[in-house]
Amino acid sequence: MSKMEARSFSRAFKLDVVRRMEAGENVSALSREVGVKRTILYRWRDAWRLGGEAALRLNGRPSKADAVVMRLARGVAGKADDLAEARWQIDQLQRKVGQQQLDLDFFKAALRRIEASRRPKSGPGATASSRTSRR
Repeated sequence: MSKMEARSFSRAFKLDVVRRMEAGENVSALSREVGVKRTILYRWRDAWRLGGEAALRLNGRPSKADAVVMRLARGVAGKADDLAEARWQIDQLQRKVGQQQLDLDFFKAALRRIEASRRPKSGPGATASSRTSRR
């Protein structure tokens, strides 16, 4: 078989391989056994996870129905990724707000201590006010 010759695998074959991968079988050994590169096996698995059996199509241009199914599956997966990203950002922002509140409390307490340790402005020990000199 030459490098340029394309091989075609049935949907049942791909599904069998993906199920074996999902069962925890060693992917390198499975790749050698079936004679397909590991990267292709992972591509099949990812397609199956994304769109189920319908995503394990034959080579060539997908039918319109297959294309619609895959587009919908990608949309659902994309929305799940967007939701996870939004939740992560919310968590990060909540942490930041909490840290800022701690900083604010610290600086308020420090300012109170500094003001309490200052000498009073009037009474004993206060600096005397003096008139400005006019030259």
